[in-house]
Amino acid sequence: MKLKIRKLHQLAIVPKYEHSNDSGLDLFSIEEIKIPSGESRLIHTGISIELPQGTEAQVRPRSGLALKYQITVLNAPGTVDEGYRGEIGVILINHGKSLFKVTEGMKIAQMVITPVIHVEVEEVDNLSHTSRGTGGFGSTGMTAKM
Repeated sequence: MKLKIRKLHQLAIVPKYEHSNDSGLDLFSIEEIKIPSGESRLIHTGISIELPQGTEAQVRPRSGLALKYQITVLNAPGTVDEGYRGEIGVILINHGKSLFKVTEGMKIAQMVITPVIHVEVEEVDNLSHTSRGTGGFGSTGMTAKM
């Protein structure tokens, strides 16, 4: 499978796997921008992509930015549909207490290419029963059962 990349800006860096067995391709900023504490900004990558048929790209946070600076992707995972041909942008949010500065060429997120399954939608009056039923939002508790 091939992921086609088009550079839209002279400072754009083609996404790459840092290690041969990584899941995500690194995405890079083409700009310098400041993100105040508690705020978000759209960061431009300067690239557009053509995904292989039957796939999507998921834009995910980088664990190092999250741990060290409390910077994450606001809509994680951000979905890039197969038919989208515009610039890839990353919405970063600063959950930290200090101003965060994105620099030109900085690794800001990772992009994972995944298969998409389309389903046939059927409206029904009832769903099958399970042992869990409608329990959700913490209904299984916070500790392991011994």
